[in-house]
Amino acid sequence: MDWQAVQDKARGAQVYFHAWGGDPKINDFIAYVGQLASDRFGVTLTHVKLAATSDAVARVQAEQAAGKTGGGAVDLIWTNGENFAAMKRAGLLYGPFATSLPNWRFVDTAGKPSTINDFTLPTEGFESPWAMAQLVFEHDSAKLATPPLTIAALADWAKANPGRFTYPQPPDYLGLTFLKQVLYAMLPDPAALQVPVDAAYDLAPLWSFLDALHPNLWRQAKAFPANEPALGQLLADGETTISFAFNPGRASAEIAAGNLADTVRTFVLIGGTIGNASYVAIPFDASAPEGAQIVANLLLEPEVQARAQDAAVLGFQTVLNLAALPDADRVRFDTLQRGPATLSPAELGPTLLEPHASWMTRIAEDWVKRYGVAP
Repeated sequence: MDWQAVQDKARGAQVYFHAWGGDPKINDFIAYVGQLASDRFGVTLTHVKLAATSDAVARVQAEQAAGKTGGGAVDLIWTNGENFAAMKRAGLLYGPFATSLPNWRFVDTAGKPSTINDFTLPTEGFESPWAMAQLVFEHDSAKLATPPLTIAALADWAKANPGRFTYPQPPDYLGLTFLKQVLYAMLPDPAALQVPVDAAYDLAPLWSFLDALHPNLWRQAKAFPANEPALGQLLADGETTISFAFNPGRASAEIAAGNLADTVRTFVLIGGTIGNASYVAIPFDASAPEGAQIVANLLLEPEVQARAQDAAVLGFQTVLNLAALPDADRVRFDTLQRGPATLSPAELGPTLLEPHASWMTRIAEDWVKRYGVAP
């Protein structure tokens, strides 16, 4: 269908957007996008708040197993990594649709290759990017003027300052991202991370590092925060001195909201930190695929992208090529204030590629076997 036909068929649609619901700021942003969808296109967006994206994937898998080809419960999913890979392998995706969206012409596919490669897997138009992310570390500069800038230095600092650092419990995505960052530092050849992990691959360097680190963590690693908000709350409460997030603007947004001390600053490690893109995908049996495309296109609207990048809203990094935008849209970004804790693009340094999605699965399974049970 041409885009006008998509809009016509979408009017009056009810779109069930299955997306992580653990951050009030993100929930508010999705509600804002829903209001735009309603006002401009007559599309009703309902945010189905997930604890884990895999829950929505399992729902679609069950519908496929039951022989459903339409009328599915899930219209749009916030996804990336192994969840996207699993859906693509099983033929659970609608499309390709992304490159047909009117706002696709603004996506920076050349400068930001992770907008079309998800954890090394080409997206081929089966999901549409809407936010860039990069791992950044956060510290209270009033308590720690000069933070450690390598994984080894971080471990040394934790040993000298027991209880002042921790990470979310795997299989939480942020906890696994930290472990992948450790692997980048530990493996003799980090290029191995870009291909599927062999079942016999020895992860001993990672486990040796964690065995030494855990006694020095918050609560001596006998408990872990559940997710990114819980990890950030430990920093806000003064229980930790160093934290981390997968959003370079998170600390500034939390300072603006009055949730973090204004002395908190962000830093990255020497050599770079892992980065990726967040996407939305449409299941093969979605009840409202046209309405879902309306929402996916809205998420690429320069006005919406600029709002997401605003440190007072989310602080997410845009997927757009700002040089390709009309002047009126580019000025939306030019006038944004980064916020007191947000690093400039130059200060963020190099972005390390996400490992192949199989590494995340392997690390999660082995971590749970070695250190505890999944929450």
